Amino acid sequence: MLIIFSWLSDVDVSYKTIERLYSDQEVILALHNLHVIMLRRKGIKNVDCGGDGSGYGLSIKKHYATEAQKLKEKIKTVDGQNKKEKKGKKKKKSLFVYSFVLMDIQTRMYIAYGMSFKSEKEAFLSAIKMLEEMEIKINVESLRLDRYYQQAYVEYLEKKLGKVTFYIIPKKNATVRGSWEWKKMLYRFVHDTEGFLKEYFQRNQSESGFAEDKRRTGWRLGQRRPDRVNTANVLTGIWHNLYWLAD
Repeated sequence: MLIIFSWLSDVDVSYKTIERLYSDQEVILALHNLHVIMLRRKGIKNVDCGGDGSGYGLSIKKHYATEAQKLKEKIKTVDGQNKKEKKGKKKKKSLFVYSFVLMDIQTRMYIAYGMSFKSEKEAFLSAIKMLEEMEIKINVESLRLDRYYQQAYVEYLEKKLGKVTFYIIPKKNATVRGSWEWKKMLYRFVHDTEGFLKEYFQRNQSESGFAEDKRRTGWRLGQRRPDRVNTANVLTGIWHNLYWLAD
């Protein structure tokens, strides 16, 4: 890509010159403004959303999907021994980052995204914060989330986003405790299960969006510094929206 850039611009730059731009606050501001401009150009105001999380590797030796499955299996088998094993161990270098996106399922544009080195939950909260602080007002009319996000998250999102129709499959131990929106969602799930699931499974647009991104830009973010990793994640979302802008 650097060779192509040099041919088009007659400007010779090194890889390090480009890499330093990932930490440049003016560049990060320009990327954010580009995201807002694309949403405006697409006319996005009232949206039906799907939200999902994924992960990106920071090393070519470890693949996120494989390692995430190993971690799940380890948690199942080790039970409560993890806390004891943690004592005295050195802090490991991060091999993966968690990414969360909120997608408008009609246009397939990302309206907000977040990233975390710790958990999908933190990436999710980062995406919601981005949506709150957008320069344009976007009304989330409906939201489809993984079953991990239950009563407490519904109440939290109501406070942050206002009135939203939720589509979340309740866990087996779910109760009717919670906000009225949570109770209304449970009522729809029980009395119109087929219609509810039809709406819920539109969330697969988010999953296919991640697959599309990883085919386009790869499953690894080619940066190591936290600020540059975050910029690389933002660029993945920018590329996604650029491709769908003209659709």
